[in-house]
Amino acid sequence: MDAHQLEVRAGERFEFGKNWQNFLERLDDERIEAATRSLAATLGLATLEGKSFIDIGSGSGLFSLAARRLGATVTSFDFDPQSVACTEELKRRYFPGDRSWRVLCGSVLDREFLAGLGTFDIVYSWGVLHHTGAMWDALGNVAPLVDGAGLLFIAIYNDQGGASRRWLSIKKLYNRSPRVAGPLLVLCVGAYFVVRDTLIRLLHRQKLFDKASLERTGTRGMTFGSDLVDWVGGYPFEVAKPEEIFRFYRDRGFDLSEMTTCGGGLGCNEYVFRRRVHDRV
Repeated sequence: MDAHQLEVRAGERFEFGKNWQNFLERLDDERIEAATRSLAATLGLATLEGKSFIDIGSGSGLFSLAARRLGATVTSFDFDPQSVACTEELKRRYFPGDRSWRVLCGSVLDREFLAGLGTFDIVYSWGVLHHTGAMWDALGNVAPLVDGAGLLFIAIYNDQGGASRRWLSIKKLYNRSPRVAGPLLVLCVGAYFVVRDTLIRLLHRQKLFDKASLERTGTRGMTFGSDLVDWVGGYPFEVAKPEEIFRFYRDRGFDLSEMTTCGGGLGCNEYVFRRRVHDRV
């Protein structure tokens, strides 16, 4: 039994890959287009032609696909074998036999594995490094993968203090409870979000939450259902304040070129860093 399976059996890791397999059943061209636009907009690049791109924790493979559609040479890897299978499935569907997209199984905590990958113009890891069980080690491990004056695009859960600690308890409960309890917990959390959002809309005299928005495409091409299961079950789980991430990479030779926060609330803060290249004398 591999390390991933042992952690799942012990209740120490959520099976992200199973959730992504369900997501792929609902993936369509509209969501792929949304993901592609989102990636290009955040990077500030209309095309990735001639650039190398690594997707760390590729999950469903959606953003690896987006990068490949934008013209990048892509390397994807994930610790979860089922996530690797999802990424391979998207490659099979849209880029069969493509030598410019490789899909691997590996851990961002394995420095020997990372050392064999090379360096990349764009290092991408959205909502992954906080699920490794050693977030700060993972954040440090990805830095050497950035080539020259390349870009590092990461998203990390926002530190909400006590609220984050309460969510951590819910995630532990989900992963350590009998399997039949998981869907009930997801349903309860989903009901909480629906009621909360409805009350907010009523308070601000906005249009009430409607059923159709449950399957919204959104800016990243994801779905409400997949995101909800991922949120409730996503464990290990760590968080960071924006200033902590900024200082961490500033001290490792990176400048912050773009940042989108979740407004101090629930969700991920996104960062795009560029490696500093000092002029030679």
